[in-house]
Amino acid sequence: MNPTGLLEVTAVRRLTPRTVRVTFTGDGLGELEPWPDQQLKLLFPPPGRPVRLPAPEADVMRWYQAFLAIPEAERPVMRSYTVRSRDRGTIDVEFVLHSSGTDGPATAWARTAAPGDVLGRYGPDAAYRRPLSTADTLLCAGDETAVPAIASILSEVDNAVVFVEVADAAEEQPLPGEVHWLHRDGAEHGVKLLEAVRGAKLPDGSVAAWLAGEAGVVRSLRRHLVGDRGLAKSVIEFSGYWRRSLTQDDAPTSEDLADAAEKLGDSAGWTGN
Repeated sequence: MNPTGLLEVTAVRRLTPRTVRVTFTGDGLGELEPWPDQQLKLLFPPPGRPVRLPAPEADVMRWYQAFLAIPEAERPVMRSYTVRSRDRGTIDVEFVLHSSGTDGPATAWARTAAPGDVLGRYGPDAAYRRPLSTADTLLCAGDETAVPAIASILSEVDNAVVFVEVADAAEEQPLPGEVHWLHRDGAEHGVKLLEAVRGAKLPDGSVAAWLAGEAGVVRSLRRHLVGDRGLAKSVIEFSGYWRRSLTQDDAPTSEDLADAAEKLGDSAGWTGN
């Protein structure tokens, strides 16, 4: 499947007060093979302009260089999202609406999304597919931005213990299996998630982990699992989906670069204990 193309909105649904599900159609989506935690890049056009895409390239780095070569005034804003579900040539993507006054380009677009709107895409690309853990227990932990990926993982496994931190009870979504919902209710982001994972009694046997959400919280969870619980780094899949007070347009921090280097250097894969 060509990883580059256009997506057209066919439906918009408000799932919770802060979550919008958008259904897209587009060329090639009917050929898309599903896999858990399937990510793609969405390309949001500048206000008042159509989406301009770089020429298709077989290599992702060449594609990215062609993307950067688009004049800045015409270049789309690129953000990463997870495919929530797919059905007969369509895909669903969920957008978390952050607090009013802090909208980035993706959130601002999602607030007013309507059928007929068009975005660009890169992916999903099978080159980024990761195998699911073979450990006895898979610990999943994240915030509301991780719900689509966690949902896709739970559709494939029955050995997961899940902790999800959301703003309040209204943000819960139906998910299968053992899911522990944690409500911030005004508390600082990530505090309740960290407390819950640190205090969790996990089943006997081997354990692997999947962590996603705010980058600083993900790092703290990972340090706990490695330093306090003795998990090998190779059995922890982790992604900082967003950064507190920073956007994807800001320069990466030293911690961001260290995370990226470690993930690129992990040739062992994610296979569990």
